[in-house]
Amino acid sequence: MSTHARPLADWLAAASDDDLRLLLGARGVRADAPWQDFFDAAEALLDPASLTRVLPTLTASEAMALLAAASGHGAGPEEERLTALALLRPDGTPYPPVVTALAGRSASAAPAPEPAPRSSETASAHAAERAFTTVAVLADLLLIARESPFALLTGGGISAGEKRQLADAGVPVDIVDALAAIALQAGLAVAADRRLRSSQTAEDWLRSSAADRWALLATAFRDALPRGIRSETGGWIPPEAWPSAHPWDPAWAERSGALQESARLLGLIAEDGTEPDWAAGLRRGGPADPAELVRLLPAEVDRIFLQNDLTAIAPGPLEPALDVRLRAIAARESAAQASSYRFTSESVAHAFVAGETEQSILDFLTTVSLTGIPQPLGYLISQTAQRHGLVRVSTDEETGRTRIESSDPHIIDAMAVDQSLRPLALTNHVESLTTRVSRETVYWALTDARYPATLVGADGTLLVRERHPAPPAPMPSIESTDVMPLIARLRSHQGPDADAAWLDRELEAAVRAKSVLQVTVGMPDGSKRELLLEATGIGGGRLRGRDRAADVERTLPVSSILAATIVAP
Repeated sequence: MSTHARPLADWLAAASDDDLRLLLGARGVRADAPWQDFFDAAEALLDPASLTRVLPTLTASEAMALLAAASGHGAGPEEERLTALALLRPDGTPYPPVVTALAGRSASAAPAPEPAPRSSETASAHAAERAFTTVAVLADLLLIARESPFALLTGGGISAGEKRQLADAGVPVDIVDALAAIALQAGLAVAADRRLRSSQTAEDWLRSSAADRWALLATAFRDALPRGIRSETGGWIPPEAWPSAHPWDPAWAERSGALQESARLLGLIAEDGTEPDWAAGLRRGGPADPAELVRLLPAEVDRIFLQNDLTAIAPGPLEPALDVRLRAIAARESAAQASSYRFTSESVAHAFVAGETEQSILDFLTTVSLTGIPQPLGYLISQTAQRHGLVRVSTDEETGRTRIESSDPHIIDAMAVDQSLRPLALTNHVESLTTRVSRETVYWALTDARYPATLVGADGTLLVRERHPAPPAPMPSIESTDVMPLIARLRSHQGPDADAAWLDRELEAAVRAKSVLQVTVGMPDGSKRELLLEATGIGGGRLRGRDRAADVERTLPVSSILAATIVAP
């Protein structure tokens, strides 16, 4: 039992629930911590392992203030914050275990750099181009993740195999991990089950204008910055000071470099280190204003050229909502200010799977085309529509098995011998195929094998299914919902006699450690007697130990012990 834990336990017991919630959240305490009372909490918070975890989270000014307090000079303006972190006593002095944990640590104040100078027109143009490219590539990444979620490594990065496939799709792999981090910060992606998937929030974002896309990303990036580089106004300190913001965090050098790279990708920092006009408001803690950024971006277009070779050409950056819709029908071949798309039977069939119909596709293309609908494209859409639904996948209500039917018996025969479908264990049944495998699994297996399959409900209606339904963006963690049950448990064990409870714990700890105690005993006549006992046992309200002076065993009522202090060996 640490004798230094008692003052902290008293402070914790007197603190409000809000103060405790903020403390436990800042110290990273789990809601299922096995603490029973505030004495347990105090010991755990002063444990060397806990202190080793919290010290790297301190900012440069907090680290310097804590060192100053340890040397007797006071913590200054940071005293309140350090006290709230359970590192300083209410009198401003650090707890002894904190002093021990500070051994060998140092921190120095870097000169406060001036805000970055304003970017020139040329530097701003380059920053705007990079921001535009970042937004476009991130949209590509999310669209790919929507169809096929990415495998994640243990550290959170995207696997090398996935990156090779992204490179084949024209995505620059050197910024993939940075883009994934930006998407997660903005709630556009969700990491679950070691997979990175686009979220429901991403569906609206993908259809937003380039300016709105950028504003959401930049604001989310600013709001997620660590405390050490946040300014008092809610923005950020000059980027030159970022590397020294958390001096005791061994991983901070790499992390601050990654944050600076993300800021450059978003156009918040120009390549020469200057600041574009559109970044100034965010830096000061204000809302994102992309007006100056939009001025330097190419104008978006809302029309395309459809050609006889089954391609579509956008004469400029296509409006995002139109681009997303078109890419659900055609495969994009090139991504530039003038993008090209190609229609294939597979791409059109994919659109039908996603819920499009022949008429909805024709209506959309008629609206956006500057050249009408070429005959070859109209024929491709019509032919694909005729084939779509040729294979119907349903559930047999009598047997519960999945049934595959088609008006073309040749397709049934082909599927029955198709080696790629062997895992489904298909069996012939009255001019159809059946299997015990679930309806959805069968449907996607047939789709992957390029059979024109559709899902059919019990009433015969066609069903639309998403292979990887977008999950909702994760809700911001609310510390009170996590730790309030723990706080309630600590409160429930908070008795009126804290001194007696603390004495019991000290005696139990001394018995376990076979320590020597200096015990003050209250005698019946009101006098006090000092005994030096080697504690050997406690139980039934009595302490047993060997009296060092008289060399005899003594048994003392705990209720008579006024104080007990462990004697150093």
